[in-house]
Amino acid sequence: MSGRHEHDHEHHDHDHHESTSLSEMDLRVRALETLLVEKGYVDPAALDLIIESYETRIGPHNGARVVATAWLDPDFMTDLRRDASAAIASLGYGGRQGETMVALENTDSVHNMVVCTLCSCYPWPVLGLPPAWYKSAAYRSRVVIDPRGVLADFGVSLPAEREIRVWDSTAEVRYLVIPQRPAGTEGWDHDALAAIVTRDSMIGTGLVTLPGAAA
Repeated sequence: MSGRHEHDHEHHDHDHHESTSLSEMDLRVRALETLLVEKGYVDPAALDLIIESYETRIGPHNGARVVATAWLDPDFMTDLRRDASAAIASLGYGGRQGETMVALENTDSVHNMVVCTLCSCYPWPVLGLPPAWYKSAAYRSRVVIDPRGVLADFGVSLPAEREIRVWDSTAEVRYLVIPQRPAGTEGWDHDALAAIVTRDSMIGTGLVTLPGAAA
């Protein structure tokens, strides 16, 4: 089953790279940045602030806090189901690329995965910038026809009877997967729970496991 929505994509600047090494693309980006600054088109202080925001304030740690709150607070989980955008905003997370959010709750019977088949729409306020594989043509095309195969590539094996639903992000709607809380975390506090929530588990290509446990 696929939870797809018709696309009406805007043009998004998603050409970001996670690599910290100076690849050929990194060098080109730096050269372009230098040129724009020299010509006065870009304020370097403003650019530094944007970069700092995505490195320290905006990223998967935000989504992890949302998930941990949902695990600990049944009322918050109810709010997420009813209006994820408002519930997430109540924790202070929102903004561009996260205006309309939908929470997808994983259960023993259903596992959710997220893709953007036409470009790379992604919930920046809770997950930061999309990883390179999320934007790749291979992932975008294959996950809708062979989600179990994609999960296997990520080292995840699910019971055959568990339904996998693939949800297609659009310019209007972004998704956040609420992974299942692993057994053995009873009594853990919010920070400890948030620390084990991974970016991939909030996209649906991973599971939350205890340190040292297999997926």
